[in-house]
Amino acid sequence: MTNPTRPFRCAVAALVSLALSAASAHAAAPLRADQEKDNGPGGIWKAPSPSMQVGTADLRSVWDDPTFQKSFVAGYGVNPDVEPRISSDDMALLELVRQLMPDELPAAEALLRDSIREDTSAVFDLTLGGIQYQQERADDALANYRRAVEKYPNFRRAYRSIGLICVRKAQLDDAINAFNKMIELGGADPYSYGLLGYCHSQKQDYQPAEAAYRNALLLQPTNVEWRLGLTRAVFKQGKFEDAASLLDVLIQTYPEKADFWLLQAHTYLGLKEPQKAAVNLEALDAIGKSSVDSLFTLGDIYLSEALLDLALNAYQRALLKDPAQSPVRIIRSTEGLAARGGLDQARTLIGKVKESASESMSDNDKRKLLKLEARLSMAGGSGDDETARVLEEVIELDPLDGEALMLLGQYHNRGGRPDQAILYYERAARIDSFTANAKVKMAQVYVGQGRFGEALPLLRDAQSIRPREDVARYIEQVERASKGRK
Repeated sequence: MTNPTRPFRCAVAALVSLALSAASAHAAAPLRADQEKDNGPGGIWKAPSPSMQVGTADLRSVWDDPTFQKSFVAGYGVNPDVEPRISSDDMALLELVRQLMPDELPAAEALLRDSIREDTSAVFDLTLGGIQYQQERADDALANYRRAVEKYPNFRRAYRSIGLICVRKAQLDDAINAFNKMIELGGADPYSYGLLGYCHSQKQDYQPAEAAYRNALLLQPTNVEWRLGLTRAVFKQGKFEDAASLLDVLIQTYPEKADFWLLQAHTYLGLKEPQKAAVNLEALDAIGKSSVDSLFTLGDIYLSEALLDLALNAYQRALLKDPAQSPVRIIRSTEGLAARGGLDQARTLIGKVKESASESMSDNDKRKLLKLEARLSMAGGSGDDETARVLEEVIELDPLDGEALMLLGQYHNRGGRPDQAILYYERAARIDSFTANAKVKMAQVYVGQGRFGEALPLLRDAQSIRPREDVARYIEQVERASKGRK
């Protein structure tokens, strides 16, 4: 059968592949270690990991299935191989009850109640439970089903009914025990297996969930809920190839279902195939079902592939989806662009953030944005007095903002004011999380002045706090330079 989504998916894949090929010759190189330290977090970006937060099963389609309803309600006959035998008189009474059931459920219930005794057949208790369940009295029904298995411990249909009601009441352990007993007694139907899989999934026990869902799907291969349940179970176990194959069928059948495209994108991330994940996320956006999260994930994928313009475009789309969103994630994305050398893209994104969300930003987020702007200016070699003024404002708001102190030190050192640079680096060095980096920066200032004797203790202190290979090599170079001068 022809896959109706194949032309659409192929078209999206072609666009993504073309962009990847075009970018291969112009891929942004990751920054050097010292640049990464100046430009904040990000460094060498990897494709995002698959999100293991998958949606939970929705059993409404099961409860509303006419086939299921018929199988549940119609179970008032007698199977002599696995059920208690009943007398001809009792059979006649059940026939009378059956005649009343279509239009007179209360009358049918009253007739059964008056007839049930300790020694009557468990079939009466089962039938009474079914009538009560049809009247939406699940607790009463469950009590009668349990009474039925007390009278006849191998009553298979009663265990099935107990399992079904316990699922609806979220009594997962009781439901599992009931379904297991039913299967042990030779009962097997797709609904019982599927609901057994659901119970195990809710308990985050995915191996038995997988086994149960596979049996359900074998018996009812067209049931979407069983296929989706199996997909979730294998996905949670990291069986991404199985999940991707199962989702191919679901997407082919229901191409408008956003959850299927999104879940398959995350399976591709689990398979370390970010380009395929990007195709799915672009397809999701093309059908108008993308979300802020999916577009940020798309941007992160492009960023990991050094496709900076495509990453910027995805982040901008995420911002347009919800202009009032918290700027935390967009600021992180901007930092990622800057860390990969995309200074122009980062500046563009900052401008979009300021246009759309400046009024809703908290003071803390505004400080982050100001620092990011300053860092971009410094990274581009265009740090000016305005940049310094912005950083001074940040420090006035928070004197212990180590990042702003480090940037001001860098600004003054580049401007030929080493003494002022040292003052800011010294202040940053008093903040534990910046001590090592600040001492390295101070040492670099001293080395630039030929003051090797003052630089070496600072470098050794920094290396003892946080060992780094580049600092170790730098120490060796400074030591050689110091000996050479002597």
